[in-house]
Amino acid sequence: MSLAGPPLSGLADAVLADPTLDEAIADARGGMVRALDLTGPAAARPFVVDGLVRADRTVLAVTATAREAEDLVEALASVMDPARVAYYEAWETLRGNFYDPKFEGLDWNLVGRRYRIFADGPNADIVDIIKQMLSELRASHTGYYTPDEIAYYDLADIFSNGLRRELEKRFPKGEVVYDGIGMTTRVIDGRTFISGVFDGLPAAQAKLMVGDEIISADGLAFAPIKSFAGKTGKKVRLMIRREAQGQPMTIDVTPQVLHPNATYLAAMKNGARLIEKDGRKLAYVHIWSYARRDYQDLLEELVDGKFKDADGLIWDLRDGWGGGQPYYLDIFNARSPTLTFNDRDGSGTVNARWRKPVVLIINGGSRSAKEILAYGFKKYGYGEVVGTKTAGAVLAGRAFIQSNGNLLLVAVSDVTVDGERLEGVGVSPDYEVPFDIRYAKGADPQLAKAIEVLLRRIN
Repeated sequence: MSLAGPPLSGLADAVLADPTLDEAIADARGGMVRALDLTGPAAARPFVVDGLVRADRTVLAVTATAREAEDLVEALASVMDPARVAYYEAWETLRGNFYDPKFEGLDWNLVGRRYRIFADGPNADIVDIIKQMLSELRASHTGYYTPDEIAYYDLADIFSNGLRRELEKRFPKGEVVYDGIGMTTRVIDGRTFISGVFDGLPAAQAKLMVGDEIISADGLAFAPIKSFAGKTGKKVRLMIRREAQGQPMTIDVTPQVLHPNATYLAAMKNGARLIEKDGRKLAYVHIWSYARRDYQDLLEELVDGKFKDADGLIWDLRDGWGGGQPYYLDIFNARSPTLTFNDRDGSGTVNARWRKPVVLIINGGSRSAKEILAYGFKKYGYGEVVGTKTAGAVLAGRAFIQSNGNLLLVAVSDVTVDGERLEGVGVSPDYEVPFDIRYAKGADPQLAKAIEVLLRRIN
């Protein structure tokens, strides 16, 4: 079906030449699908489309602009089953944007028809169905996120420049925020464990630790967003277990409004510290995200300031988000000069350089551009690498806010590094150090090994 009107005049050739429409056009010409040229009032179009869909007819909607397409989808959501709209919208968005036109060897139309059976079923969990459908591609940077997940807010903030119109509808002034306490969690064998605690934020202030099992929040099942939503400034009582066979204990924590990128930057700054060991001063910094240039600027500031007199550096790229650039490794290039500008207001150092020993920590949560940095760090001999193999998630993604408010992340470009493809491969460390976070009580064997390796290099 073609939704035509005055704005579409002269676009027939462009539409017919679009390879993504070939199959639909062929079906229409073959009589399998009847084409209908709808030139009536725009307000009537959603009802016509809805009627055809309810009659189990295939609908091909063509609009002159992306804005018209978005308006049509929003209108359809008001007259069609929201679950059906969400399913088709996710399937079609991926169909038109996924980096591989062969869909990793899958027949995407067949995949769509197969999962449609589940989507049309009674009591269908449409979010779970969409996630399962996307997982068949086995591609990184491809997923479906709801406002019940911290990743939803992280990704919305990371891609905020391209999502301004949509974010303005869903957040005050378009500023992505949520209520939280500054920690990450991981579900293992049906139990929720703290996998990261952000220095200086409420979780750290309440002395929660990596490895704590979270049993409940205010007497209810724990949920990363819902447990704290609307409770900023109010105490939330968490019941945790710190030892496998230990008795549950309660800890009160006070949520605050969190801005994702600002939160990761604050955690990086608050956690940067000097570790004194065997008469040496070891600098440590955990970069949770590289999705803004601000993180690298802070690293350079630390190198030129707080870490200036340290004997060595531990660069922790575990977990969090990527987004960095390969040239960020230049900070470890000892053969490049440091340039300083001095003016009447003081002095500022640019392109700071670290010319002392450095050790990198990685794990299965190191992803995307962090893997590119780990690859270059190891290949070009900047230092030794400790931890576990990285995620092997090295594609380029783009975020789309769907009409129901959920976020669809789509891999839109393949990536190679020095001609090598890291997607599905990852980067292996020089020293393999497993880390089972369950009931770790704050212990960190990977950091301990990094300290050992760094001290050996210094000495």
